[in-house]
Amino acid sequence: MISAQDSLTPPASGLRDRVRGWLESALFERFIIAVIVINAIGLGLETSPDVMAAIGPVVEQLDRIAITIFVIEIALKLFVYRLGFFRNGWNVFDLAIVSAALIPAGEQFSVLRALRILRALRLVSVVPSMRKVIAGLFRAIPSIGTVIIMLLLLFYISAVMATKLFGAAFPEWFGSLGASLYSLFQIMTLESWSMGIVRPVMEEYPYAWVFFVPFILLTSFIVLNLFIGVIVNAMSEATEGEAHDEREMILIELRGLRDEVKALREQGEQRAGP
Repeated sequence: MISAQDSLTPPASGLRDRVRGWLESALFERFIIAVIVINAIGLGLETSPDVMAAIGPVVEQLDRIAITIFVIEIALKLFVYRLGFFRNGWNVFDLAIVSAALIPAGEQFSVLRALRILRALRLVSVVPSMRKVIAGLFRAIPSIGTVIIMLLLLFYISAVMATKLFGAAFPEWFGSLGASLYSLFQIMTLESWSMGIVRPVMEEYPYAWVFFVPFILLTSFIVLNLFIGVIVNAMSEATEGEAHDEREMILIELRGLRDEVKALREQGEQRAGP
């Protein structure tokens, strides 16, 4: 079956064809996954002074080996796919992460030592199931934007109301628009919302629950669930789209096989004729 990346590359020579087959093999994919996981564990171990005092040179050597493997992988992909390499967004993603690791980590680039853990994100580009999740998230961005606007509007209206209703008695929580927004965000996350905020307010305003309960129902149980619904629907559409493309490729191959069989049958009939 022709892969999506094959369609982006010109016909390869014998060497390029063999290298491409090796790069796209399941064995190489598992090898890269193992290197990424080991490298991520090593970067985590670097945060422990005790571990670095005991086996620091080993951890640093493993890190150098990992980045060398990543550079070789990128170089081989550039050799095989040429300009087609840059037409695949995941390849560009890998190139950006690996390139950042090659910048000298001097004083002016000291922040890059902390950002090296971003190499673990390469698992997203290597594991197909993770790529599907990210594709679904990107597909859901337009719909998520609409939900965010609805949530912001609800927050703004509620914050203005809370500031006017409860700001005088509880200036720490609702004394300003910013304080009200933060307090309402805490209530939305259901973190200490009852004993921490709402019940003290209800001691001063017994009917405050008329404001807070609908707010919680709208934000925590309706609007936030819209995020989940939108993302799940987008992932489902992405999976269906990929399955549709695979079915189309299979149908194309079956049509080709049917034409070949038909041609062979006609040749056989011609040879068997008088």
